[in-house]
Amino acid sequence: MDGRRTGVGETPEAVVPGIFSPLLLPSGTPLDFSGPPIVMGIVNCNEDSFFPPSRALAGAAVEKALSLADQGAGIIDLGAESTRPGAAYISAGEELERLVPVIERIRRSSGIPLSVDTRKAEVARACLDAGADIINDISALEDDPGMGRVCGEKNAAVVLMHKRGVPENMQDNPRYGDAPAEVGAYLREAADRAVRQGIGRERIILDPGIGFGKRLADNLAIIAWLAKMCGKGYPVLVGLSRKTFVGELTGRASGERLAGTLAAEAWCVLQGARILRVHDVRETVDMVKVLWGIMKAGEGHNT
Repeated sequence: MDGRRTGVGETPEAVVPGIFSPLLLPSGTPLDFSGPPIVMGIVNCNEDSFFPPSRALAGAAVEKALSLADQGAGIIDLGAESTRPGAAYISAGEELERLVPVIERIRRSSGIPLSVDTRKAEVARACLDAGADIINDISALEDDPGMGRVCGEKNAAVVLMHKRGVPENMQDNPRYGDAPAEVGAYLREAADRAVRQGIGRERIILDPGIGFGKRLADNLAIIAWLAKMCGKGYPVLVGLSRKTFVGELTGRASGERLAGTLAAEAWCVLQGARILRVHDVRETVDMVKVLWGIMKAGEGHNT
């Protein structure tokens, strides 16, 4: 991003998604960014994530992950620690108890890329050893000083996300002068920091962190100007499924936010997002297929 106030005398426009080489995961499976955005299905291996249908423990988590793969998910994201606003840390031991057996059982049945949502290096190492491919760190390697080294040693892909504060306090009066510009600058710095810690640039994915230390206006500005972050050297992941901002706009509870979520995700695809982290895989896959077909049909045609 160029540091100017976004939205002043400008109108967001759709962009051609960035071209990225396939990302080779530790398992040998490539993430191919040449086609439609990849849908990442959420499986929360805990009992307190904000959307109850996403929760599943032990064998139920394995079944849910395999079901989401059958529905068209290209990645499964497993998390044992809720990071909703107000949530507190849990111990590494508790995370490992919830995650490692699930990863091992999925690996017996499927080679689907597995992402682990964790802020702890100890958890990341054990999960990568069990068969995970991607570490989805909402702290962008800042909460645990050993995280970058572990991911570098294991050749893991990493998702670096922007947030303000920690989940316990991140919604306590967050303030931005220009949210898209500030988030974009932070993510560029986070990527440079990851490279200094031994993570190859070709293994970095960026996430603007919708809902993490941001007001409604901040979330909307970031989504509206997402193209300012896309196609700039790194694939961008967006996770906005059923989040509070959708409810603030529609007046709907989390269980009734699918239509609003799909509208926001479609905009993000038009802005160049390459991964969508979602609760509703089947519906999102259908939306992406239709939207991508229209986008491809429109290439090269001038009115």
